[in-house]
Amino acid sequence: MGYIRGFVPWIASGVVSAVADWRWGAVAGFVTGVLLLVQDRRRGVALDALVLEASSIVYFAVIGTYAFLSPDSAVAEYNGTLSFVWLAGTAWLGLAVQRPFTLGIARRQAPEEYWSHPGFIAVNKVITAVWAGGFTFIFVALTVCELTDASGWLQGLAHAVGLVVPAVVTKVYPARIQARVAALGAQAG
Repeated sequence: MGYIRGFVPWIASGVVSAVADWRWGAVAGFVTGVLLLVQDRRRGVALDALVLEASSIVYFAVIGTYAFLSPDSAVAEYNGTLSFVWLAGTAWLGLAVQRPFTLGIARRQAPEEYWSHPGFIAVNKVITAVWAGGFTFIFVALTVCELTDASGWLQGLAHAVGLVVPAVVTKVYPARIQARVAALGAQAG
């Protein structure tokens, strides 16, 4: 649930935007993000485990402010694409500064003795890179669809590929690495 929880504000924003408009979608994303962040902090979750949540709150504050100041702006049409630009930027920036956003999330699920292990950090760099690639794929695909007036099903397919592939890698990759390490340990012992 750790990774999915970070996307709840984006889901709330998307649902509310579809029902109301982008202004209220931004408000829903912002409020949901703040509530989840406060809840996690009260439970003692470290700030490094909340990078995605904090980044989401900033995005919704910026886009929401802009949406209320310019509700008829053409930016409204590209809000979905911009959200994936933001998510990709968050992931790529985290990698550039050696703080992959998945590291804090993984620490919530792994024993503390592994947190500073180079292998643990390397696995999280790979997972974050896959998420960054997925977000980048979605925004590029959405941009192409918008520029070519491609049908909605292609946009849905881009979302599915760009989110499902990283989700599967997040689930499968660490387990495979753990199995390899265990196999090497058995061979050495």
